[in-house]
Amino acid sequence: MQYYEHKFDQVEGYLHHRPPYLHIGKINSIEQKKVTTETTLSGDEFFIVGHFPGAPILPGAMMQEMTTQSAGVLIAAKYNPMKEYNTENPFFNEYALGVLVKVKHARYRGFARPGDTLTTVVTLVEKVGEMFEFEGSVSVAGKTVLQNRFQLTNILSTVLQGKPKTESKAESKTESKTESKATTSPK
Repeated sequence: MQYYEHKFDQVEGYLHHRPPYLHIGKINSIEQKKVTTETTLSGDEFFIVGHFPGAPILPGAMMQEMTTQSAGVLIAAKYNPMKEYNTENPFFNEYALGVLVKVKHARYRGFARPGDTLTTVVTLVEKVGEMFEFEGSVSVAGKTVLQNRFQLTNILSTVLQGKPKTESKAESKTESKTESKATTSPK
């Protein structure tokens, strides 16, 4: 498959995620097989408010999501199968990029709290077809709080949206011509 490289000024250019579920504050760097992002926790995030009252910490699942979103940025930037790519319109893109299919390993080594700045580093370790395997880490003040390994894939957007597969353009054109003839022929 042919890939296209894309560069955007904002995180939202790479990802369809939007607040309150966008977990990347900024992109520090994008290389061919590595991306580094950063996020500062305000403490107002919906998933911290109740986790836990009196001792607020970032849930481990949200750290995992930070790594998968960062990997999604790398796929959109360097391994994008679409020449034209637009995350403003959810129906524009033929493919949904970076869909999580497997978490192979996750180890939590500490906590992240409101006010902390988290640095996420994700490295592409293997690519087979449209399956991307990544290693990720999240750190706070230089201390690793998560290490993981996971797989993402690109799928047709219609599959993600729960719609039946669309027919090919050729089939659609043939059916349109047939319908056109059927409606204009006398009875």
